[in-house]
Amino acid sequence: MSVLGADDEGPLYVSSKKVYPQKVTGPFRRMKWMILIACLGVYYFLPFLRWDRGPNLPNQAVLADLPNRRFYFFFIELWPQEVYYFTGLLVIASLTLFLMNALAGRIWCGYLCPQTVWTDLFLAVERFFEGDRRERMKRDDAPWPLPWDTMKRKIAKHFVWLMIAWWTGGAWVLYFADAPTLVKDLATFKAPIAAYLWIFILTFTTYTLAGIMREQVCVYMCPWPRIQAALTDDHALNVTYRYDRGEPRMSVKEAAKVKLAGDRAGDCIDCHQCVAVCPTGIDIREGANLSCIQCSLCIDACDNIMEKIGRPKGLIAYDTDGNCKARIAGEKPVYKPIRARTLIYVAIISIVGGAMLYQLATRATAGIAVMHERTPLFIRLSDGSLRNAYTIRLSNKRPDDRPFALTVHGVPGAEITVPEASPTADFRPIVVVKPDTTREVRAFVTVPKDVPLEKSQDIVITASDLFAGEVVRAKDHFMAP
Repeated sequence: MSVLGADDEGPLYVSSKKVYPQKVTGPFRRMKWMILIACLGVYYFLPFLRWDRGPNLPNQAVLADLPNRRFYFFFIELWPQEVYYFTGLLVIASLTLFLMNALAGRIWCGYLCPQTVWTDLFLAVERFFEGDRRERMKRDDAPWPLPWDTMKRKIAKHFVWLMIAWWTGGAWVLYFADAPTLVKDLATFKAPIAAYLWIFILTFTTYTLAGIMREQVCVYMCPWPRIQAALTDDHALNVTYRYDRGEPRMSVKEAAKVKLAGDRAGDCIDCHQCVAVCPTGIDIREGANLSCIQCSLCIDACDNIMEKIGRPKGLIAYDTDGNCKARIAGEKPVYKPIRARTLIYVAIISIVGGAMLYQLATRATAGIAVMHERTPLFIRLSDGSLRNAYTIRLSNKRPDDRPFALTVHGVPGAEITVPEASPTADFRPIVVVKPDTTREVRAFVTVPKDVPLEKSQDIVITASDLFAGEVVRAKDHFMAP
């Protein structure tokens, strides 16, 4: 094994070169614009959407109500003890990401990732003020002091970037309070200091990540390319340079001469348009690359060139390396979007999602827990009847007072009493529980002396909401000699 000498050692760190993505048009670029508009529209304006939930409840469609420990999403209301729903959502999100990867590579990175969405927006602003690729490169290479025209364009660009970043941070805090009220409080400097702090943090991070660092976030900071590379398989589609068709590269004139001579000429004319439009600055023709975010802009650029020179589109397309090799060998390419991996992902997503929907549809807004008092286990009253004492905890997950009537079943003739509760007309004790609280009461279950009893028998204590009609039950034991 050879050992590098001092003169042979390369640099431990190489500064990244700034990438100047060129403007491109085509179906994938239009799709990205539509997704960008939809995602930003949802993010910026969703807090202002109203949803009527009735009295004593907020009417903001999506709200993380931290003071009252509630999360609202349209008709769904989640409580702190239901953190498992968020766990389920994380599982579904992860498996959906894996499914995307199994079908067509880094679809998330190229179209839906917040870094991609905001970077596209910031690049559009940069092009508006400073021009396309060549103009921006000339302006950045100009010696100091910069011309006034360049200076004012750069100042305007950074100002708009800061405004977008500021509104990004502002929109985020609107999900944690009533949006119109918080906007008014922010404008009049009456909002909590935490709101201003988070707006500053998110303004700084958005401006830095989407405006300054851009592709460096995808290339160096994001762990997903490494994870994705470990999860992919031979049938996952990726943005691929079809070298079976593109090689050997040569100009249009050279290709015409080679074809006249009866030799093979590839369709790639080495125009470097695929490199010029790439937001991470890679050459897709060099093969699989962790820095490729699969945004498909190189497909649009290449298709535009192929159309101009009268050659078929699809020199760069969603394909696999195996299919390129198959075509070279004269075999038919294979596409298998439905396979064991994708079916397993879909099945798990469906099971987890179905379980969450079932739990949401059948969950209760009240709860009851019963604990038998141990000292003593039972008491013999003067009339010969037996009495057991219990601690009952009732929970109310609604924003209004709820009266619960208590009953006991399982032992003939058993009666339940609560000293601090008033009874109904049929002598059931009523316990009123305040909104969003739990209440503990001490209850007694009494059984007449002539009822045959075992040492321990099951009983069920039921709490019925007198207004809503909801019924909850808890099982325990009645103890006897």
